[in-house]
Amino acid sequence: MLLRKSINILGILILVLSAFACILGLTMGGNGESYDFISIGGETVRIFGSGLYKNDSISTVAQGKASDLVTLVLAIPLLLGSLVYANKGSIKARLLLTGTLGYFLYTYMSYTFLWTYNPMFIVYVALMSASFYALTLMILSFDIPRLPNVFSDRLPVKFLGGFQGFIAFTIAMLWLGKIAPSILGDAIPLGLEHYTTLVIQGMDLGFIVPTATLSAILLIKRKPLGYLLTSIVVIKGITMLTCISAMIINSILSGIDVSIVEVVLFFGMNIVSVFTLVLLLSNIKKTEVVTNDI
Repeated sequence: MLLRKSINILGILILVLSAFACILGLTMGGNGESYDFISIGGETVRIFGSGLYKNDSISTVAQGKASDLVTLVLAIPLLLGSLVYANKGSIKARLLLTGTLGYFLYTYMSYTFLWTYNPMFIVYVALMSASFYALTLMILSFDIPRLPNVFSDRLPVKFLGGFQGFIAFTIAMLWLGKIAPSILGDAIPLGLEHYTTLVIQGMDLGFIVPTATLSAILLIKRKPLGYLLTSIVVIKGITMLTCISAMIINSILSGIDVSIVEVVLFFGMNIVSVFTLVLLLSNIKKTEVVTNDI
């Protein structure tokens, strides 16, 4: 019961703080205007100039506001619903809750380290911390060796594993292709703008790619941990790819150049990720809790 109570408290904290952060990010205005800024690398960057994100580039703000919108209309309701039904013993809800917490951890870790400092910094830190501990407790709450018994033998593990492997490979090649010229030619990485390092690329290459790769291998081998990691990767993938799709749309509307390859790639992966979640949930054959405590 202590584990369940702790997760509930952290979940409510995440709901309240993330709603506050998203609403403020979307609505806070100002009288400032955008302006050009010369970065330390000599790149001319257009700064947004107003609102909460006034010191960030126009391209980053376009992506950030899209992220705030997706969090507000998709991730927060998903977190609330899965939290409620997880307390009623639904294994589907508990898997959804775990994956959704992975989204919140990733999102507010990126906000903490990417955004130019603003008054919401401590809120981002609190969300990052709460999401990390809630996700850790959720993972610990599963009786992992019993997880394979929850899923049908018809679960297409090779397809699900292959899709995760494709995500890992695609992200790795996409970001390494952007980073490579700066390593080999001592050039400024594309997209660095006035920031000091590539936060999203670092997080994806350091966490998303290895996790998706490990999850794919373990699931294809039908190892217990593979089922849990797949649930996290698939649900995290839907929220992340939906967020990226919204970012792309907002970037286009803001007049920012977007690669057609990235548009087709991410929209396509988004559609497939929803299909993989349907496959995953439809192949759960048991509804009882597979748990240590919750």
